[in-house]
Amino acid sequence: MTTAQAARAQAARAQAASALAGARPVSYWLDQPDVPAPQPPLAGHVTTELAVVGGGFTGLWAALQAKEADPGRDVVLLEGRRVAWAGTGRNGGFCAASLTHGVSNGQDRFPGELATLERLGRQNLDEIEQAVARYGIDCGFARTGELAVATQPWQVEGLRETAAIASGLGSDVRLLDGDAVRAEVNSPTYLGGLWDMGGCATVDPARLAWGLRQACLEAGVRLYEDSPVRSVTAAAGPAGGLTLRTPAGQVTARRAALATGALAPLLRRLRYYLIPVYDYVLMTEPLSAAQLASIGWRHRQGIGDSANQFHYYRLTGDNRILWGGYDAIYYFGSKVAAARDQRPATFRKLAEQFFETFPQLEGLRFSHQWGGVIDTCSRFCAFFGTAHQGRLAYAAGYTGLGVGASRFGGRVLLDLLGDEPTELTQLEMVRTKPIPFPPEPLRSAGVQLTRWSLARADTRDGRRNLWLRALDRAGLGFDS
Repeated sequence: MTTAQAARAQAARAQAASALAGARPVSYWLDQPDVPAPQPPLAGHVTTELAVVGGGFTGLWAALQAKEADPGRDVVLLEGRRVAWAGTGRNGGFCAASLTHGVSNGQDRFPGELATLERLGRQNLDEIEQAVARYGIDCGFARTGELAVATQPWQVEGLRETAAIASGLGSDVRLLDGDAVRAEVNSPTYLGGLWDMGGCATVDPARLAWGLRQACLEAGVRLYEDSPVRSVTAAAGPAGGLTLRTPAGQVTARRAALATGALAPLLRRLRYYLIPVYDYVLMTEPLSAAQLASIGWRHRQGIGDSANQFHYYRLTGDNRILWGGYDAIYYFGSKVAAARDQRPATFRKLAEQFFETFPQLEGLRFSHQWGGVIDTCSRFCAFFGTAHQGRLAYAAGYTGLGVGASRFGGRVLLDLLGDEPTELTQLEMVRTKPIPFPPEPLRSAGVQLTRWSLARADTRDGRRNLWLRALDRAGLGFDS
């Protein structure tokens, strides 16, 4: 660490505690006065052609696209609590074109079809933008692109390699040296950058979900909130339907789409492929005109740094800075609990890192601090499958990049429930599964060793130790 870096770190530690004082322990996106009133819970018995389980992005997009394709199709959407309450309303609001958690991961996982996946991803983002306009969804959708920044010398070469892959696939990317990236966003930590000009938008994710909710209702989707599905059973024979039971009712459906993310899966097999990882976020108060001028950021790109333990950050419509990432916390036994939405040690660490990145923002305070669960799988991007003789389809494992990819996931679910193969159902990405995680206690031990190894790699010029190299060869990973 240089003398300048040490001085920035010391100053940041001094500011962090006071900047966090008074921060509200709730997602900024959900802490709004105009949250939609809930739909009544399911009571009694209903029948439908398609039941969708989960009112996050995947479920909302699946239900809406089903009605768009066939307005006469009867669709029931069951949400265990409120639309957007889980990961959908707690993320950073990066709506990316990538379906594979970035081109480098796509190159590693699906080299033979990466060009197709990139084409489908750009098409998917275009169609999200069109849907937002068509339905009049006021979610601050802004196609600003995304800026990946290098904060260590070893990361600069990684940006060059990513730029070569992305440009070869037709993406509009711009490689920036240190002076050029600091001219875009002024941080003394930046050594280089890669600007994906059109491959990402920023949104208010809760308002996007609430807008999709309203579009579903207007299209005739029957939505029941506070209606957790406790079980799914199938009638005998290929022509039989599915029965979905909630605390006060049940649905008989010809087909079902399962989109419950990191929450306790209704299919036992999903427990082997998913682990719930907690991610934590801070939101600042609005910046003054002078504070905003001190960092530039005229093009308002979403930003992510290039470390293994990375940060993501962006501006909101009222010029707050959302700052999240770095810590990806797994709790033994894949346990999920509301109390874990708050983690003071992580919030302090994030606050310190914020002021190291933007020391000119001394005195700025944080208004909100929150956490949420990410459905993480070992290949870092969504996987798909069917159960109950093809009558149920599922999507899961977005690993933190689901705001955009979830619409694609909803489309895949509908295709899997159709009677004919499609371009999407024939994709290797759709036909294959990630490598499962081991059971406890090996699962927890492996995650903690991986986190330690990633942190060590960040301080050793990116060099991956024997454990990380073994995971690379096996196709296993851990990320948020």
